Amino acid sequence: MARNRTAKPQPMPRNRMGSLIDEFIAWMRVRNTAEYTQHNRRACVAQFVRWANERGIEDPMEVTRPVLESYQRYLYYYRQKNNGRPLTFRTQYARLMPVRTWFRWLVRNNHILHNPASDLDMPKLEKRLPRAVLNEEEAERLMIQPDVRDPLGMRDRAILETFYSTGIRRMELVHLKLYNVDHLRGTLSVWLGKGKKDRVVPIGERALAWVDKYLREARPQFVMEPDEGTIFLSIEGGPFHLDRMSKLVRDYVEQANLGKSGACHMLRHTMATLMLENGADIRYIQEMLGHSELESTQIYTQVSIRQLKKIHSATHPGASLEKKKPASTNTVTNDTLLEEESRRTNLLASLDAEAQEEEE
Repeated sequence: MARNRTAKPQPMPRNRMGSLIDEFIAWMRVRNTAEYTQHNRRACVAQFVRWANERGIEDPMEVTRPVLESYQRYLYYYRQKNNGRPLTFRTQYARLMPVRTWFRWLVRNNHILHNPASDLDMPKLEKRLPRAVLNEEEAERLMIQPDVRDPLGMRDRAILETFYSTGIRRMELVHLKLYNVDHLRGTLSVWLGKGKKDRVVPIGERALAWVDKYLREARPQFVMEPDEGTIFLSIEGGPFHLDRMSKLVRDYVEQANLGKSGACHMLRHTMATLMLENGADIRYIQEMLGHSELESTQIYTQVSIRQLKKIHSATHPGASLEKKKPASTNTVTNDTLLEEESRRTNLLASLDAEAQEEEE
């Protein structure tokens, strides 16, 4: 069952700062900013505006750097209502960044004379490895959790296999359309992924077989007219809500009794880690994940989808319908082992940063 999200949002203060948020969102729409980014920035800026309003601050001209530092301390000492835990430094950072962006916009559009957030010291973020990654045996145990005799179970198996095989993001999966699957070439077209960037990724034979089975036997039982072509449908016949998709995967992880917790991003981590362990060059993993860069000083050449498909088939343990031993690839770099390990660490740390963003 999906999380209860029926609680009404807190009202926006009717003051100058509240009205400027609407102008800010309208500006982002004109710039074709991703809808998720608009929603996130609005929520974070609105939280600051409400906090300021409670302290008698109603106009952005009244906000100074000490005021922002006070808000930063508020986030540091804040305790979550559901578990009493503090916000992670990454979450604090994620709440402050939209506020900083908003004040930069206010200055550029002559709503205020100077930017009080320009010199704000942001929380320092540490690079960490993913908190939970499955090994091959655990991944296979997770895959068999849905009851595929049932249409819902058949759909869920196809969802798990797609996450595991492709490593695409939760938002990318829920927006997949029927025309995004190339059954002949064994690929998925991910349109308008994170950062509004398109890419094509391989999907393994096994995952594709489960998607095909779902499309033939289960999806017709969920679809409602007019059919907009979304591949994975909820029981109501529409696209999944992001939180509901996370809940679905998380429940199967718990059901598998793996001793680990996680959801959609766990499978993204797992895909990248297992392919790396089986010899895939990091630039191919980067291409599949849709990462524009691993480090600001590194530039990688574009790789063809045919080559990427070959590497995926050779290094992903779940890519084939038949069980096989990992195959060695001919794409080993000439970098030193130390440099390669550093790149692997950066890749996995960036995945963990994505997971933090998505979950919190």
